[in-house]
Amino acid sequence: MTLTFSIPYRTTYGQRLVVCGSLPALGHWNLAHALPLAYDEATTRWSATVEVPAGNAEVTYKYVLLFEGGGVVWEWGGNRTLAVPASSTNLAVRDFWRAPAQADNELFTAAFTKALFRRPAHQPGQGTASPAPTKKGAKGKKATSVPTPSVRFQLEAPRVDPHHQLCVLGSDPALGNWDNTHPLILSDAAYPAWRAELALQNPEAELRYKYGLWSPERHAVVQLETGDDRVLPAGTAQPGTLTVLADEGFRYAAQPWRGAGVAMPVFSLRSEKSLGVGEFSDLKLLIDWAEKTGLNLVQILPINDTTATHTWVDSYPYAAISVFALHPQYLHLEGIAELKNKADRAALASLKAELNAKDFVDYEAVMNAKWKFLKLLYKQEKAKFLADPEFQHFKAEQADWLIPYAAFSALRERFGTADFNQWPREFHAPVGLAELTDEHGPDFDGFGLHFFTQFHLDKQLRAAVDYGRRRGVVLKGDLPIGIYRHSVDAWTQPELYHMDQQAGAPPDDFSTTGQNWRFPTYNWERMAQDNYLWWRQRLGHLSRYFDALRIDHILGFFRIWEMPGNSVEGLLGHFSPALPLHRDEIQRRLGWFDYGRLCEPYIRWHLLERTFGNDAQAVLDEFMVADQYGAIQLKPAVSSQRLIETYVDEQLAASPEREEFLLRVRPGLYHFVNEVLFLPAGNDFYHPRITLNKTASFAELADDESRRLYDDIYVDFFFRRHDEFWREQGLVKLPAVRYATDMLICGEDLGMVPASVPGVMHQLGILGLNIQRMPSNPTTEFGHPNDAPYLSVVTTGSHDMSTLRGWWEEDRVRTQRFFETTLGHWRQLAPYYCEPWVVREVLNQHLYSPAMWAIFPLQDFLGMDTNLRRANPHDEQINVPSNPQHFWKYRLHLTLEELNDAVGFNEPVRALVEASGRGPAY
Repeated sequence: MTLTFSIPYRTTYGQRLVVCGSLPALGHWNLAHALPLAYDEATTRWSATVEVPAGNAEVTYKYVLLFEGGGVVWEWGGNRTLAVPASSTNLAVRDFWRAPAQADNELFTAAFTKALFRRPAHQPGQGTASPAPTKKGAKGKKATSVPTPSVRFQLEAPRVDPHHQLCVLGSDPALGNWDNTHPLILSDAAYPAWRAELALQNPEAELRYKYGLWSPERHAVVQLETGDDRVLPAGTAQPGTLTVLADEGFRYAAQPWRGAGVAMPVFSLRSEKSLGVGEFSDLKLLIDWAEKTGLNLVQILPINDTTATHTWVDSYPYAAISVFALHPQYLHLEGIAELKNKADRAALASLKAELNAKDFVDYEAVMNAKWKFLKLLYKQEKAKFLADPEFQHFKAEQADWLIPYAAFSALRERFGTADFNQWPREFHAPVGLAELTDEHGPDFDGFGLHFFTQFHLDKQLRAAVDYGRRRGVVLKGDLPIGIYRHSVDAWTQPELYHMDQQAGAPPDDFSTTGQNWRFPTYNWERMAQDNYLWWRQRLGHLSRYFDALRIDHILGFFRIWEMPGNSVEGLLGHFSPALPLHRDEIQRRLGWFDYGRLCEPYIRWHLLERTFGNDAQAVLDEFMVADQYGAIQLKPAVSSQRLIETYVDEQLAASPEREEFLLRVRPGLYHFVNEVLFLPAGNDFYHPRITLNKTASFAELADDESRRLYDDIYVDFFFRRHDEFWREQGLVKLPAVRYATDMLICGEDLGMVPASVPGVMHQLGILGLNIQRMPSNPTTEFGHPNDAPYLSVVTTGSHDMSTLRGWWEEDRVRTQRFFETTLGHWRQLAPYYCEPWVVREVLNQHLYSPAMWAIFPLQDFLGMDTNLRRANPHDEQINVPSNPQHFWKYRLHLTLEELNDAVGFNEPVRALVEASGRGPAY
């Protein structure tokens, strides 16, 4: 059998096309041996013919554009799959190039194919011609035999309403002669690809045709694609050849698809059945509400296990002890089994009433309760659980992460700390874990409890995910950029991280001293050696639960803000990787270089007085020494922020009466450690300190000219020097993450965004984030949702920000400017509080944005209803990034049952969403 490839493509000088694929003639996926195509000037098509040996049920392949200088561009998308007929019919494939970076490419992600446009369970047989049923009274055709198909129609189109099917109308009688009640209906068995074969009645004639959307209910084509007719030239369909028309996408009359969603952490959900905290089963109630209000997506915060200290500190969802394991707080106990002991059932009911009565998540009390009853349920269900084939399958399938996690968690309990460096030496490395956790071992129950917990968490979450998919609601997860220092991941694969460094963020609107997350940074060079296997495994596991994903701080894939281990705040960090300045370059540009003046803390007596006031002398005596020239240095014992932190903690323990003084002066001591202009990077290289122009050291330089020279170095270093370098970093690391799964990927790209980032994200089909009060354009005070690109998410705020109502009250002058310039109420006085009609106007602006997604915190939806919203908006903020001691405790004040019953609120929300055109397939 012969196989002919044909594709129209206009190349430029030095370009050529090849086909690479699964057959020997296609190179067996070795690009060096791919099939070259020849160009026909008359048809502007590239083509080639190969012999296909018998027995190939399908062929997989892709087109590749090669450049004379060595460049390579693979077409976008997964491998093409060509079903080969069982007969010896020859195949002629007429393809089209799949261009990368096209907006419609993202419609092929799981968010659309598995949830929004999920096909019904019943699907017609693949590859069979399915003419529409004949209407009563219309002429019917009695098929006596099925002629050999001469044409296969094949179109990839995910954007089809689940109640519709794709069909073909055309000029040939076999395609109904353009009768819209007699099209050829395509099979969705290989969705999002649609296929059907039939024998043309006039194969020698020119064929004109179009694809349409068929409604079985109305028995008619309800929409025909726009544009000119598609044409198969006369004589193309040769006898004995199956011509495969692998056409370009469906041409919709409607605008690009847009959707709306709601954001709320799982721990913040409240239901009548939960135990003091939101649980995975509560997601079903939130999905119900989303469906009622016309929303298409539910976005949550990270849900991985953070149990490290058994204190409220573990409430921070971005410090997971495992990037795979789920947090036990989200387990619905009754969803496992009913407690058989009557007293235990009564105790659980009593605790549920007590914890659900609180207006916040009492993390420690909730976790104590969960563990107490989890242990009882484990003991009660152990025999049945271990014998369950479903658990045995789960354990075998997830063993790579599950066994180390169970071992780590049990050892954490045994030794009273998650810091594995403090465990007995034999446990410093994860050796022999399968034997350690064997169910026949004497200490198995310590490990078995965690197997039990993870099995049921996985089961309950997947049930919620499936519930959402069946209702056309996408569940969007969150991938933290870092890992916790005392985690399973650091224990099992320390070579993947720089354990002596810390990750964070430079100063921004959230924190003037930067953020120190205390996570180790990634050893990207080591990760690249196995093509980022750890990342691909991580993404693959997340796709078990999510069809869309937010990548936290996606800038970290271009460069991360890295601080040495002796920093507490973020000001002494630097971007990594980066191109630091050599001493010679600094000296050339400044005219001089003095290490002591530029790189050591600048401390003078008048600055101590300004910072500490009456405490200045006491601070100098205890923490510093002065030389004969008036320069002051920190004593060696307190020469770094981490040493200061340790010293103060020790003094507080030894002399509690000094608490007020020590806590009062500690921020000032941290400040003086930061008073440098350059940070050593080794081998006589240096990084300019971030925001160095705000230091006293900068202010007290000799003259304006000196400060201008520093400014030139600073601006060049942070805003020009690294653009191409960081673009290359992103293009090396991000593709492995982006294409590890079929999830829709969104990136949180806020902060100091390198100029190259938007282009790389667009090239990879990663959606950006647009927050109105934190615009990406530094010359604009407020962004406008209308300016957002299609491949983006617009929102009123994030979990790190105050709610819309809370922000409204923070700065009245700024609020007035927003009211006039962005909402358009010129020369009108803004209301003192953010009234429901104001919230509605802001949300409406976002809903009418061209962005693919408009996603709002649930608190902002509730802001439209005086009767439902919380009295004090400042009680609704989830996180305060400037406060490292923040307790993540926000909980919805309404139950989800009440929210679902609030018809007077839900109907207006639905009307608002529907009026904006968000949601429908077309």
